[in-house]
Amino acid sequence: MYKFLFKHIDNSGLIVFRIIFGLLCFLESVGAVVTGWVKRTLIDPEFTFSFIGFEWLQPLPGNWMYAYYIVMGIFGLLIMVGYKYRFSMFMFATMWTATYLMQKSSYNNHYYLLFILSFLMVLLPANRYASLDVKLNPSLKRISMPAWCKWVFVIQLFILYTYATIAKLYPDWLDTTFIRLLMKGKVDYPIIGGLLQQEWLHYFLAYGGILFDGLIIPALLFRPTRKFAFFVSIFFHLFNSIVLQIGIFPYLALAFSLFFFTPKTIRNIFLKKKKLYISNDVIVPKYSAIFISVFAVYFLIHIALPLRHHYFKDDVLWTEEGHRLSWRMMLRAKRGTASYQVIDKATGNAIPIKLNDYLTRKQRRGASTKPDIIWQFAQYLKQDFAKKGIAVEVYVRAYVSVNGRRSKQLIDPKIDLANEEWHHFKHHDWILPSSLADKPSK
Repeated sequence: MYKFLFKHIDNSGLIVFRIIFGLLCFLESVGAVVTGWVKRTLIDPEFTFSFIGFEWLQPLPGNWMYAYYIVMGIFGLLIMVGYKYRFSMFMFATMWTATYLMQKSSYNNHYYLLFILSFLMVLLPANRYASLDVKLNPSLKRISMPAWCKWVFVIQLFILYTYATIAKLYPDWLDTTFIRLLMKGKVDYPIIGGLLQQEWLHYFLAYGGILFDGLIIPALLFRPTRKFAFFVSIFFHLFNSIVLQIGIFPYLALAFSLFFFTPKTIRNIFLKKKKLYISNDVIVPKYSAIFISVFAVYFLIHIALPLRHHYFKDDVLWTEEGHRLSWRMMLRAKRGTASYQVIDKATGNAIPIKLNDYLTRKQRRGASTKPDIIWQFAQYLKQDFAKKGIAVEVYVRAYVSVNGRRSKQLIDPKIDLANEEWHHFKHHDWILPSSLADKPSK
């Protein structure tokens, strides 16, 4: 174990990955400003639906979130050129994590992945070559790294893709119900819109997605299939980038290929002036036992988190309990409507609530279909009226359709959600039982 983890290997892959990773951090940050994402998600809303427990974490007032994202972009550039690397990486990781936790109306698995990777990158010696840090302090220069620096990525990716595969093994994916609904929204795409509606393509995407997620890591690790797997990855991720428009994730996923090809190949393509490390030194640090224990716990947590939805009652597609942090990527289409009834405890009078007065369009979608956001909005209404000196009860009627099925009532309308507590590891009985047996209409 010690020899495997602490044997030194050439660091070309990590150096090039740092450069690409920093560039992608810059593009993600600045792109969020240019495309209007920051305005729609963090500036326009009166408040954001943060992760429960982080309600205190809200966007900066006014237009300051523009500056926040531009500063993050600058840190991305500093990561790319390797200047004050660990400080820059830590600052980006902290700022990105804060924006991740402060809103979930635009939840995306690649936001979660970037949060994880950013803190992992803080620990890695990714600035030991082709960096301003080395130029300013030549004693930092190294052409090797411990083998664990590679395997931490490989194991993380294996966990991600394995759970992404398992999550797809459910009826609406296997019979292409979800794929058909997803592609229906792409019918107006130029040139490819009509192609995306073809049934044969839906089956190709459904089963191709399962095979890709399940086999890509072993195929990249196995030398005879590595090049083929890489070219399949290029097609797969470019398709996702064009059709699904999911930001930097496809390009980040392709960048991970750097850890699967031989250092000689990476050096010959990207770092031709770099000397190739060919020794087999094993340098076991004093803290090796603690180090192994920490990473073992880290990976055990990441193995356990995606399993937690099995310990809740009912179907995660319906309840959303255990959905986040589980690599359940683009698996279901939900639409719904919700009405909130606020009752003045003192008078018993109903107070009309118009969602448009409180929420943006994207927030309304979450407050109509996702139980945790519905609960959070009920708590917000309770606190908002409390500021006016009015004690209230909040009742919700929500009807939700999953993957095109007929709408079912999601929330028990007799339960005062303002008086309910949130439990992270316990099912909430005010979420009515699912009824997903009805087949959707074609």
